Amino acid sequence: MTRKHTMFPGRRNVLLLAGSQALMLSAIVLSMSLAAILGALLAPDKSLATLPVAAMVVGTAMASLPAAMLMRRWGRRMGFLMGAGLGVVGSVLAGYALWQQSFELFVLGHLLLGSYQGFANYYRFAAAEAVDAAHTTRAISWVVAGGVVAAFVGPQLGEWGRDWVISGPFVGSYLAQAALSVAALGLLSQVRLKPAASVAAGTARSVWELLSQPLLLTSILGSAVGYSVMIMVMTATPLAMLGCGLPGPSVTPVIQWHVVGMFAPSFFTGNLIKRFGAPRIMQTGFVLLLGHVAIALSGLELLHFASALVLLGVGWNFAFVGGTALLTQTYRPAEQLKVQAINEFLVFGLVAVSTLSAGWLYDRYGWATLNLAVVPFLVLALLASVRTELKTIRLREVL
Repeated sequence: MTRKHTMFPGRRNVLLLAGSQALMLSAIVLSMSLAAILGALLAPDKSLATLPVAAMVVGTAMASLPAAMLMRRWGRRMGFLMGAGLGVVGSVLAGYALWQQSFELFVLGHLLLGSYQGFANYYRFAAAEAVDAAHTTRAISWVVAGGVVAAFVGPQLGEWGRDWVISGPFVGSYLAQAALSVAALGLLSQVRLKPAASVAAGTARSVWELLSQPLLLTSILGSAVGYSVMIMVMTATPLAMLGCGLPGPSVTPVIQWHVVGMFAPSFFTGNLIKRFGAPRIMQTGFVLLLGHVAIALSGLELLHFASALVLLGVGWNFAFVGGTALLTQTYRPAEQLKVQAINEFLVFGLVAVSTLSAGWLYDRYGWATLNLAVVPFLVLALLASVRTELKTIRLREVL
């Protein structure tokens, strides 16, 4: 019975994509734990400290539409391989920038790393397409759960690689990051997915027709707000901790447990969505994110940062995985790449804006104001998901 429960068609592809997700997110988390601190050392103005992280998110948003077009033409696997190649180049460039003490090149390297993530963000959709409808939420959850590995590999590689290159602190960290992308290339080369043509037959609605669906708008809004809040706070956290006088080594475990909070729930989020529905899980995520704000405002000790960041991670997981599951209900087979591209562009466009504002908000107004700034957006997304759930319930009653 257990074997029947865990074995399903497409499982091999899902596991390969989950491994690729783990490697990609390990690279991204490594940058998330180091980029703002190193940016503060390289930047001509301290308010630009988070610009490398912002560039990474901008790269993700910029790559989302071209990635979809390339995958439509050449297939998912080729697109994924191109993305991992960008990751290798970005890591090597960021390491070279540290060696040369060039802030501009450091930012450019992170832009390319973000582009890698822009391609890799389609892993979860590819996993959903690789299985039958009964296993869609489980496939999405498995791929997102690959990030649990990133919680430990990413920050730890950053610390281990710090002194590998004597003439440049942390240059070795970025060379190790490049090796992660090389390993991802190996896994992705083994993925076997349906050609784009076989899943894109039929008539597709226009962009405006698609965006007129309340369900799609709720999905995009929920994912965008959940991701933007998470990334804004996480980006500023290392700066806030150091600014409060906490020791530098304390940043790594806080980020690690935050990332565990982000991805560990994915082992059961899919089952929760099947039982309670995507809107209800999204609502839970927004409430948890509001709980993060309450804890963040309650104190500035290590325990406050650690517990708040864990809650931030779990809230993101429920909002993002719930939003992704809801998104899969809004398109026909011929529309999947179009809708996914719209979703990724809008979500990561807003995430880019929030990341760009994180350094400025923290530098000008401080940690408390930065956390308070996210509350109206969380309330808006919460109300939208409640409205969607109530409409769904009424529709079922009528039918």
